[in-house]
Amino acid sequence: MAVKTADPEFSVATAPRVPALKTCLELLKPVTWFAPIWAFFCGVVSSGQHFAAHGLTILLGLLLAGPMVCGTSQAVNDWFDRHVDAINEPKRPIPSGRMPGRWGLYIGIIWSLASLAVAAALGPWGFGAAVVALILAWAYSAPPARLKLNGWYGNAAVAICYEGVPWFTGAAIMTAGLPRPHILLIALLYSIGAHGIMTLNDFKAIEGDRAVGIRSLPAMLGAPRAAWVACVVMLLPQVAVIATMLAWHRPYTALAVMTLAFIQAMLMKAFLQNPIAGALKYSATGIIFYVTGMLICAFALAHGA
Repeated sequence: MAVKTADPEFSVATAPRVPALKTCLELLKPVTWFAPIWAFFCGVVSSGQHFAAHGLTILLGLLLAGPMVCGTSQAVNDWFDRHVDAINEPKRPIPSGRMPGRWGLYIGIIWSLASLAVAAALGPWGFGAAVVALILAWAYSAPPARLKLNGWYGNAAVAICYEGVPWFTGAAIMTAGLPRPHILLIALLYSIGAHGIMTLNDFKAIEGDRAVGIRSLPAMLGAPRAAWVACVVMLLPQVAVIATMLAWHRPYTALAVMTLAFIQAMLMKAFLQNPIAGALKYSATGIIFYVTGMLICAFALAHGA
């Protein structure tokens, strides 16, 4: 008798020996690439350098931030979360049986090495940033670190990997050096706020997380309290950004970020009323205003803020 996988349509006996390209792409989760690509672009803009003189560098950086490093993190996470996904998302490539054997792990390793190869073309700053991002990606999912077992540490690692490191990388490779302190501060503040964004993704997996001992914030605190924490963590760094821009004599930038933060706060009301049902909706609406503020600040930094 064939041993059944989480998806009743597949079994070990009928699963493919080599995954299809479509399945490999699904493992890399293209929908998650937007955040680091956007942050990298903000870093490029904040550097104040002309795009035309760095066209190839920018394209390689976008490739590295999204499909490569972020894709690696998704493959690694799916492999080490295959038992959790069998509960929460049984149709994912690994638990469904469409990604056979240890292919999920192999892809994570191969894509890590490929990411380093691409990063090497971006110089020492780009390569160093990629190393940091990949370490965080593996530490988040893989034992013994497995930072995702705690929602505070795990979400911090992802927020830095998705927002801070790409922003830093974009600015660093454009100037071939350490970005200005002003750039580092704004990138850090938006990375802190991204911790709350990462919590939004945990509301759909509360049952599975509790079953296998993953202490995400919704699993630890319960959905209502975790929703409040996520909202506060998203808003407070933006308040700090507003104050910082005012201190740097950028009142119009501060006003723009304040307006965007106010819109987010209004949208958060529905999310707080029903966190489990509203997390996905808020992710699709409120986050747009968050990342718009990032780009506005990047343009302000480019002009000397």
